[in-house]
Amino acid sequence: MVLLVTTAVAGHACAFNMPSSFTTLKNHSMTRQLSEPQSENIKSKILAQYSQWKGTRYHFGGSSHRGIDCSALMQAIFHGSMSMNLPRTTSEQIHNGYHIAQNQLKPGDLVFFKTSGSTRHVGVYVGNNEFIHASKIKGVTVSSLANNYWQAHYETARRVTADA
Repeated sequence: MVLLVTTAVAGHACAFNMPSSFTTLKNHSMTRQLSEPQSENIKSKILAQYSQWKGTRYHFGGSSHRGIDCSALMQAIFHGSMSMNLPRTTSEQIHNGYHIAQNQLKPGDLVFFKTSGSTRHVGVYVGNNEFIHASKIKGVTVSSLANNYWQAHYETARRVTADA
């Protein structure tokens, strides 16, 4: 509320010694600025979960620290960081939430890859063009979306909401 009032009186900023840049604030920029702490909070919670799973080997169908697959890892991360329950498989998870363009990704968005004709892979975006996933080779790790392999196999992204 204070920010909105400040913006409204910014045209008369000289009485308050406010920078003239405040006169150009728009509603969309205020929304983005107010939501960034929430994204950082989600990112911190996801990274805390990642630290508990980092290096856990990949095991198809696995859901424990002895071995985990990509969709079970997403279940564990979302439940542990945001108390959200995701379905068990990537083919079910891809139908949760709503579509997000790759250039609109925020921490907590699910990213999906088509790795073969009938196989999908899922990870969770954490910012800086990086995502957490259960790699068949490296186990639970962080990878770059800019990597040629991931770009070539990128399918879609979904923003999952608490009521999804």
